[in-house]
Amino acid sequence: MRFNLAKKMIFIKNVNILHILVFSAVISSCNQKNNAQVSPQEQAKNTTREILKPGKELDPNYVASKVASITHFYKKTWPNNSMNGSILVAKDGQVIFERYSGVTDTKSKDSITSTTPLHLASVSKVITATAILKLVDQKKLTLDQKVTTLLANFPYPDVTVKTLLNHRSGMRNYAYFTGEKGIWDRHKILSNQDILDIMATKKIDLEFKTDTRFSYCNTNFAMLALIIEKVTALSYEDAMKKLIFTPLDMKDTYVFDYERDKGTAVPSYRNNSKVALDYLDAIYGDKNIYSTARDLLKFDQGRNSALFFNPELLKQAYIGYSNEHVGQNNYGLGMRMINWPTGQNFYFHNGWWHGNTSSFITLPIEGVTIIALSNKFTRSTYKVRELSVLFGDYPFKIDDDGKQE
Repeated sequence: MRFNLAKKMIFIKNVNILHILVFSAVISSCNQKNNAQVSPQEQAKNTTREILKPGKELDPNYVASKVASITHFYKKTWPNNSMNGSILVAKDGQVIFERYSGVTDTKSKDSITSTTPLHLASVSKVITATAILKLVDQKKLTLDQKVTTLLANFPYPDVTVKTLLNHRSGMRNYAYFTGEKGIWDRHKILSNQDILDIMATKKIDLEFKTDTRFSYCNTNFAMLALIIEKVTALSYEDAMKKLIFTPLDMKDTYVFDYERDKGTAVPSYRNNSKVALDYLDAIYGDKNIYSTARDLLKFDQGRNSALFFNPELLKQAYIGYSNEHVGQNNYGLGMRMINWPTGQNFYFHNGWWHGNTSSFITLPIEGVTIIALSNKFTRSTYKVRELSVLFGDYPFKIDDDGKQE
């Protein structure tokens, strides 16, 4: 009896295991079938939704207290809605404050809204840098790769992708050397490729030996845009759509094309006078991305998501690479920063081109994004850094205009 009972228990156990295996196989087969039915486009949309999903709902009392403080700052900084642009503050992907004021054009009187793309000026550099890091992540180039291996006739053998990103290449600013006699006819529109050709043929010397010091220089990012085009075999505009804008659902963001957009892009103003375009307005990579505060929030969410970006690679963007002199101001890979002796760090990038001013602030530890854009020249745009004290220990002084561009 005991022997038969033991055999019966073994039989039941084996049957149960068999049932479990069969059931698992069926489930696995169904999952594979379901996955096969999801198109790459749908998978991409699902990833985008996951990236842009906001964090845990914020406490209403918390939000109310922040809104009250930000509203006070806004009214003090731009009395009577005089900003002529946009401001947005978000926590964990959730907008807690935004305002849009002024007009896109003094003739049409069209209002600036949440979907009005404004010129980002040098905040474009953060986006260009992110595209480069995405290509590094995809193993299509390396940070230490010599630019001579990527751009034909590039004349500076020691310059690397990294020294372009952190402004340690030693190259001169194209806005200066193209203005010198015999270098360029300023009645002709300058292109990124023209800058490279001029440096290769006109004996434009380096300002200093590569990687010996920091010098903020727009030429670095004009060359990074050419590298993006070389590596992707796409125009900069199409590459940015593929790498950044489309994956992050940045529907109101575009790269300015001089011939196509010069008559339709939102213009900029100084003292109510429209600023005319000039021969430098076709250069991209260092500037010429138009976007909105809401799209920049999506961009910041994407940069900080492991689904979009390798976190270990992103850390390199937040390292200061200019340490020749002890000080607080530093520059990473397409990102300005302030490093205080206390160990607190502040990450941002400002912009200024013609009458456009912009400020992009990301506080990864606090999960906060602060953005301000204006198409009517004002340094008040940079004052939004003061709002960071509402979220962390950032020792800014009142009325600090944060002018760095």
